[in-house]
Amino acid sequence: MARRRLGQILVDLGFLTEDQLWDVLEQQKQSPGEVIGRVAIRMGLVSEAQVTEALAEQSGMQVVNLTELTIPPKVLEMVPETMASIYKIMPISLKNDVLTVAMADPQNVSALDDLRNFLGVDVRGAVSNEVHIQQAIARYYADRAESIEDVIGGMDAADEDAEEKGYKLDDMDHDSAPIRKLLNMVLLLAIKDQASDIHFEPFEDEFKIRVKADGVLYEMVPPPRHLANAIVSRIKVMSNLDIAERRLPQDGRIELNVGGNQVDLRVSVLPTLSGESVVMRVLDRTVVQLDLNKIGMDPSILGRFRRTIRKPNGIVLVTGPTGSGKTTTLYSALNELNEINTKIITTEDPVEYDIDGLLQVPINHDIDVTFAKVLRAILRHDPDTILVGEIRDHETAEIAIQSALTGHLVFSTLHTNDAPTAITRLRDMGVQPFLITATVEAILAQRLVRKICTECRTQFEPSDELMMELQLPVAQARKYKFYYGRGCQRCNNTGYKGRCGIYELLDVTDEIRDMVTSDASVDEIRDMARSQGMTTLRESGLKLIFDGVSTIDEVVRETIMEAE
Repeated sequence: MARRRLGQILVDLGFLTEDQLWDVLEQQKQSPGEVIGRVAIRMGLVSEAQVTEALAEQSGMQVVNLTELTIPPKVLEMVPETMASIYKIMPISLKNDVLTVAMADPQNVSALDDLRNFLGVDVRGAVSNEVHIQQAIARYYADRAESIEDVIGGMDAADEDAEEKGYKLDDMDHDSAPIRKLLNMVLLLAIKDQASDIHFEPFEDEFKIRVKADGVLYEMVPPPRHLANAIVSRIKVMSNLDIAERRLPQDGRIELNVGGNQVDLRVSVLPTLSGESVVMRVLDRTVVQLDLNKIGMDPSILGRFRRTIRKPNGIVLVTGPTGSGKTTTLYSALNELNEINTKIITTEDPVEYDIDGLLQVPINHDIDVTFAKVLRAILRHDPDTILVGEIRDHETAEIAIQSALTGHLVFSTLHTNDAPTAITRLRDMGVQPFLITATVEAILAQRLVRKICTECRTQFEPSDELMMELQLPVAQARKYKFYYGRGCQRCNNTGYKGRCGIYELLDVTDEIRDMVTSDASVDEIRDMARSQGMTTLRESGLKLIFDGVSTIDEVVRETIMEAE
């Protein structure tokens, strides 16, 4: 049955007139993305309580007033503060194994599904407003803030108690409350900290949990070693994998709706000498914004890159090591080209982000679905633009070149240290120089460097030795101000928060084409590109240092100095 629209419910309840509703709808067009209830409140036509009542009517839930409720401690113990804050919910009662939670957004029914999966009980919703929920979380969880250390400490205490009573918890059930609680907290904290990967690693004497944020691994407090099997089994259950199979690698996924945002966890299980290792790749669309304006590209490079991706045919290559943001840059470019009159097909291993308007084909080596085979099939589907996840071999390179020669625009990636080296890599794959010059339009090399935390950014005077790391004349470098992060609570005392890209764009001009045809060296091609205005990765990094965005250590770590 179709859900009644909130605007009509506000009219039916007598909170708005038909004319006022039209005014609200007109106002909503000016601020796309803002829900109608918020617009009506902002215009002063309805109150927060009236919108809450209309939402309850729409969702078939009851309205609860959190300021008048007393919530039992047993109910609060079921939902950790991290979970309540992220999902914007407040647990209010538990009857007959049914947990009722107050929600700020009753339309977010997938959040209830997540909570059922996390908590292992049936969960029902009730409606409250966001302000009351935040106040209730602050009030009830003020002295209940629970960390991973607390959860693991509770497990150790349960262990000792069990041993005193003459039995062991070695094979604690993967569905038990402590295992659920620990895993829930690890996942939610990682998502909250905008982590890219979560690692569960078994060793002979310990079971490590490490989280990668801003490209660096941080270790969490390790749980007891004997819980490894239960934790891995719980992850397998959540990602629909075979918990009985411990000899073969397995891949799965967990879909969560955290705070109204879709978060995908790609799960990979690998059997090792000491047990099964698990890595979760966190794909959160709110963290990665697929917009060329927001990837940190210098305006001068961005303008040239935009002109290149608008060409009718040719190959655009993005190069860099694993984890340097190549896929994000390519998706951002495709997002910009994603119009109704353009057909875009991608082939990736694996497909990382599902984007409306793009046909995305996953690679599957188990059944011999390779880049080359998919690329051949794609050409029979009349595409305008093609993304090939990676050019790995001569066959894929040849088909990509044939695609460009027949009028398609092809995007792809290579693993090379800088832009000029990509030409050498294609030659090494066996691609003829005349085919490279006929098809390759531009090569973008990139790296990701960590940004200084804005909360604890501090100016300092670097030593002459540190200046020499940049290979800059000390007198010249002293004209600029330098910064580092002292470390604070916001950045987990690392001094860094977030990352941005540094870029090197080589436009394949007629002069460079002549050099490629005459078999010029990488250094000669680089010198020509620099004389035509190419900014190198190191120069791009220096600009971030002088602008106070990143540090000398970060840029030196991520870039090589070009030979003079």
